[in-house]
Amino acid sequence: MTFDTRRWVKPQDLNPSGTLFGGRILAWIDEEIGIYTSIQLETPRTAVRHMGAINFVHPVQLGAIIEIGMEVQQFGNTSITLSCCVRDTHTHKTILTIDRIVMVALDAQGNPEIHGKN
Repeated sequence: MTFDTRRWVKPQDLNPSGTLFGGRILAWIDEEIGIYTSIQLETPRTAVRHMGAINFVHPVQLGAIIEIGMEVQQFGNTSITLSCCVRDTHTHKTILTIDRIVMVALDAQGNPEIHGKN
């Protein structure tokens, strides 16, 4: 798994319990998935088709630096299937995992497009 993206957890990222807000980390993952998929499929337009179980494993505290990892599981005709892991850069504890994310390449009209990658 490649860990290319890092984020610093700041006060505005916290929930009322004082840990990283789940919605914030999912937004970061969504952005990274879009970038990663666009690079892999060499297309500027992709969309999430499916996201499997999201497993929040360990809470994240203020000041932590997290890293987001992606790994290609499979290429389809119009899709790419990935897995995702988020971990703490200092402790290497797993924070979150997503076992299956399916992204689809889109044409200019927003329809699935064959990407030709494998």
